[in-house]
Amino acid sequence: MKKVLSGIQPSGKLTLGNYIGAIKNFVTLQDDYACNFMVVDLHAITVPQEPAALTEQSEAVAALYIAAGIDPNKANVYLQSHVMQHAQLGWLLTTLTSMGELERMTQFKDKSAGKESVGAGLFVYPALMAADILVYNADLVPVGEDQKQHLELTRDLAGRFNHRYGDYFTIPEPYIPEVGARIMSLDDASIKMSKSNPNPGSYIALLDEPDVIRKKISRATTDSGREVKFDPENKPEVSNLITIYSQCAGLTIEEVEKRYEGQMYGPFKKDLAEAVVSVIEPLQQRYREIRESGELRQILRQGAERASEMAEKTLQDVQRLMGFVVK
Repeated sequence: MKKVLSGIQPSGKLTLGNYIGAIKNFVTLQDDYACNFMVVDLHAITVPQEPAALTEQSEAVAALYIAAGIDPNKANVYLQSHVMQHAQLGWLLTTLTSMGELERMTQFKDKSAGKESVGAGLFVYPALMAADILVYNADLVPVGEDQKQHLELTRDLAGRFNHRYGDYFTIPEPYIPEVGARIMSLDDASIKMSKSNPNPGSYIALLDEPDVIRKKISRATTDSGREVKFDPENKPEVSNLITIYSQCAGLTIEEVEKRYEGQMYGPFKKDLAEAVVSVIEPLQQRYREIRESGELRQILRQGAERASEMAEKTLQDVQRLMGFVVK
């Protein structure tokens, strides 16, 4: 069975964009692939984190995975820091990575721009991401458009290792869905919906109250004109809302357009809000049950144990191929 690896950082609130662009796909993939879904807490600390907030958000993200439909009996759900082989292989891959490659990473440029001092962890972060993927010899990696460059580096490092030490690593492929891979901000469809946006009205958090969701969608920016039509080039704001509607209501883009043919934005946005709430309300109920039951720590422990068993085999193989004395 082919293997899938992906993860989300526990820095800030998860949004509807995270759900549609990532978690919803995780749920689908778990039935056909051997899946590892992490909470990437080691990546989160490449920028300063408040300890109590990191603890809470790490558990919240894991609980939201499960609340959204990831079955811990089908897929491993765990914290990245609980599988030490990620960091160990990360160091080994760092030695195969050039400074120039890391300097070219767009995310590093963006996050370091204008700062006098930047942590080394942020610089070498892509090598750790490569280790996350290669430690399981993953075949497919669900990634957003903003992570494609990092996956390309992973592929380069896997090929470099294979050339130098023998054919060992699988060259992973990206998994990017055709629709919904990139949900944009509610106030500006030129930028991605992000939990780091200082305007809370720009995103829908998965734990927002239903009335808050309705209010945010009612205030979402729309394009000039009145037609509910999918045209990303000329009507990016409405096209983004149509995409959200399509993903939450289980309709095609064309079906959404037909449903609101001849209608204005008001009825469309009202129905869109209810479609989003219909997805998020049951997710929130399940989330609360998981957090209150106390089962989460055990799920994470079991997921980490299974993941560690796979990762340890890879790590020892890699160490042996590189010439280390394996204990």
